[in-house]
Amino acid sequence: MEQLFTIPKHFIISKILPFGLLVLLSACSSGKQSFQKGDYDRAVYQAVNRLQKDPGNKKAVSTLQQAYKFAQEDHQTRIEEAMKSSETFRWETVVQEYENLNNLIVDVRQCPACRSITGTNTKYPEQLSAAKQKAADVRYNLGLTLLKENNRQSAKEAYQHFEKVKQFVPDYKNTRQKQDEAYQAALLKVVVEPVEVNKGIYQLSNEYFQNKIYEYLEHYEQKSFIKFYTPQEAGSKTLVPDHVLTLTFDDFAVGQTYLKEKEQNVARDSVKTGTVEGKEVYGTVKAKYITYEKTITSSGLLDFRVMDWKSKNIITQEKMPGTFVWRDEWATYKGDERALSKEQLKRAKRRESAVPNPQFLFVEFTKPIYNQLTSKISNFYRRY
Repeated sequence: MEQLFTIPKHFIISKILPFGLLVLLSACSSGKQSFQKGDYDRAVYQAVNRLQKDPGNKKAVSTLQQAYKFAQEDHQTRIEEAMKSSETFRWETVVQEYENLNNLIVDVRQCPACRSITGTNTKYPEQLSAAKQKAADVRYNLGLTLLKENNRQSAKEAYQHFEKVKQFVPDYKNTRQKQDEAYQAALLKVVVEPVEVNKGIYQLSNEYFQNKIYEYLEHYEQKSFIKFYTPQEAGSKTLVPDHVLTLTFDDFAVGQTYLKEKEQNVARDSVKTGTVEGKEVYGTVKAKYITYEKTITSSGLLDFRVMDWKSKNIITQEKMPGTFVWRDEWATYKGDERALSKEQLKRAKRRESAVPNPQFLFVEFTKPIYNQLTSKISNFYRRY
């Protein structure tokens, strides 16, 4: 094909270079722009990065001298303002500011050319430790106060406060014990009744379905204040549940079989049928083509309900249907196979497949029910 036009090389280069220069300039920034915008921490990091690669860069030296001083002043000002305020979590602001200051100092220390520019680079370990202690004091006392309110929502909030305490001071007093108390007080206890199947032939399949549910519930409770128990577990712990979750098959039918048969006459012209006196004879060949389609339908309806144990009221209820259709297709013919198309002949060579066992069909129709069930549990217990 004839080429209509050629893109000049200088045009391509002129378009690529500006983008490349932007990336290069960004990586090699002296921090001056960040400094002019008042982002002194970023200006320090950029200047340090530049001086690590080019120790004699004058712009980076000038930026670091000014930005480092201003950054320290800003953090110290915010620390003083926070300490004078009456805001409940003011010590957490102090912690954050001291951590930011220390990060700046660590960054400068890792750059030999920067040390002489910034002067003394002393970290604030004692001040940071004292601020963390005070921040932990506040969270711990709030947790204790909420825990005394003896309600689930307050216990959840207390748990989060104790979690914060551990972040500031890992071994603070008896925080771990109190956090465990808060967790137990916040826990919603749900007994999950097993799915009952009266027909013994499906017991193994039902156990598979039940085990899948328990696996999901075990995973779900790891990231929530919900704990699910089997009736046996609840009995062994003499547990008083908050909810009872019941799963019942209202109805199910496995293995409803339907066979569809279709017969058609097929023919093909201009097919060699023999030889007469040395000459090929062509004619029409015919066949009777019969197709079969067998479907086995299995379906069921699961009743999901959650009952409040104390009031015995049904909190939520939903019917969840599931259907699985197993399908098999094959064909036979009578007559001349040359009358068949390639696709027809291919199907005619297939044989009827063995029918799957009832246990397999049971598992298959419960799969869409399982998806509905887990979605319902997730959406319902999200509010708790």
